[in-house]
Amino acid sequence: MKSLLILTGHSKGLGRAILDAYLQKEGFEIIAISRTKLGLNKPNLTEISMDFGELEVLEIELSSLFPSDEFQEILLINNAGWIGEIKPVGSLQVKTMRNSINTNLLAPMYLTNAFVSAYKDSKAKKIICNISSGAASKPMEGWGEYCSTKAAIAMFTMVAAKESSNSRFRFFSVAPGIVDTQMQEEIRQANELDFPQIERFKSYKEKGDLSSPELVASKISYLLEHENEFQEVIQDVRNFDLH
Repeated sequence: MKSLLILTGHSKGLGRAILDAYLQKEGFEIIAISRTKLGLNKPNLTEISMDFGELEVLEIELSSLFPSDEFQEILLINNAGWIGEIKPVGSLQVKTMRNSINTNLLAPMYLTNAFVSAYKDSKAKKIICNISSGAASKPMEGWGEYCSTKAAIAMFTMVAAKESSNSRFRFFSVAPGIVDTQMQEEIRQANELDFPQIERFKSYKEKGDLSSPELVASKISYLLEHENEFQEVIQDVRNFDLH
């Protein structure tokens, strides 16, 4: 019997690495949602173009994103995220705050809610993996939007897990560590007055301390394949020992 992966933010960075990892697995049907389609010619891949910064389209299309076929396992990885505007509180723009909240918090909340509703009666293995961040529990100057939304999605995931303790759903909020992606490039280009920690983040790149998207994707894949080894909802891939 085939399996299903629904993945957001698949067009670059960690999302692309997760997509590539699952394209190599046998028996997976993949629905991948990003602002930009990759145009990959894969018979088991359906790409959907959607901007989570504007949620009207997601609200309209939500119910159609979850196939009703029988699956062996059903995975939802809410990976799409945005660092937002790196500015101190008092200098943030309303529109960028709204886009950050929509992308980092409301979209994964909508998708998680709809996923549980769609598959509550399915006997498949069902896992929701919301990509969070160490910033969810560590305030960082200039990251008001990002820290707040990542903390909120982590709490939402814990609430959902508590509600589903007697069901066949598993929930994880996963911090991927500091990954060598476009988001890190954006962070390194911030204004030092807005982001006093910028030199530390530049040094991560210079010293080779950033994790590769492929390594992090393999750890997330391991988590979802061996979920019984991981009892806590909150996980950090830097703590994973795959050997």
